[in-house]
Amino acid sequence: MVDSWERARQVLARAGLPPGHLARLRPLSGGTYNTVEELLLTDGSRYVLKVPPAPTVPGLSHERELLVSEAEFYRHAAKADVPAPRVVTLDAHLLMTACPGEPWNGSLTQAEQDALRTELGRQVARLHTVRGPAFGYPSGALGPLAPDWRTAFTGMLDAVLDDARRYAARLPRPADAVARTLRTAHDALDEVTVPRLVHFDLWQGNILVDRASGEARIGGLIDGERMFWGDPLADFVSLALLADIREDEAFLAGYREAGGRADFDVPARLRLALYRAYLYLIMLTETVPRAVGAEQQRRVQETVAPELVAALVEIEDLAS
Repeated sequence: MVDSWERARQVLARAGLPPGHLARLRPLSGGTYNTVEELLLTDGSRYVLKVPPAPTVPGLSHERELLVSEAEFYRHAAKADVPAPRVVTLDAHLLMTACPGEPWNGSLTQAEQDALRTELGRQVARLHTVRGPAFGYPSGALGPLAPDWRTAFTGMLDAVLDDARRYAARLPRPADAVARTLRTAHDALDEVTVPRLVHFDLWQGNILVDRASGEARIGGLIDGERMFWGDPLADFVSLALLADIREDEAFLAGYREAGGRADFDVPARLRLALYRAYLYLIMLTETVPRAVGAEQQRRVQETVAPELVAALVEIEDLAS
């Protein structure tokens, strides 16, 4: 059994930080793949340590070397002046600074939520100004980066559908039927010609809200392990998880104010439906290797499966 304290001390030592100053180690919840721990040093400084699972632990095809992608996201978020952890070291583990605040929760007033969503829109627009070298996952989990978005994203879709078949995941339509519908929208991917920084997991649990100043503000965007270089529109899926980003007027106001493009013509709607389908395929398939309980499986089927069907139906309607 791994001694978490000893592992943390070793990581601190490799980072040039005094291992003997480790005062507290606290497991952080919310993650579903990596082990996450908060490290508090005697001088009050806080760090977060991420530890990947053993290579023998089952997962999805794109989940290899997730920490490489996460570190990539944080480095570029800093260049875009977006609050996020700062990478301290990356080897077998990822050590980063801790951001202030707690995950976005139901304690916010409507006025606070609107202000935060507008500020979030500005921050995401700044993220989307960051240009990548090519398209796809920087981790190399699905192979090298691709020269065009269609090649990269269709490879991502193929990988998760292969995962669904391999794990015999429960989908609302057979995997082959899902693939046929998705293919009818592939032409819309050709409109994306510049690879941009995409977080792809910006649901509220990965947005920290800091009240230290007395006013709610965004303390940091965390858990960037799902990032890829691609279409900025893809971020709108998790930003409106199981909902429609077009109804989030506060977010879109901030996004457009900061120069983000948010048009919803037919090609954009087709691409957005593709990205919704991709995320919902991931959410349905990962329940198998995660070995979730019956209650969690029921909730996922009741909430996510209908949204996958809705995305497929929208593709069928628009493509026809």
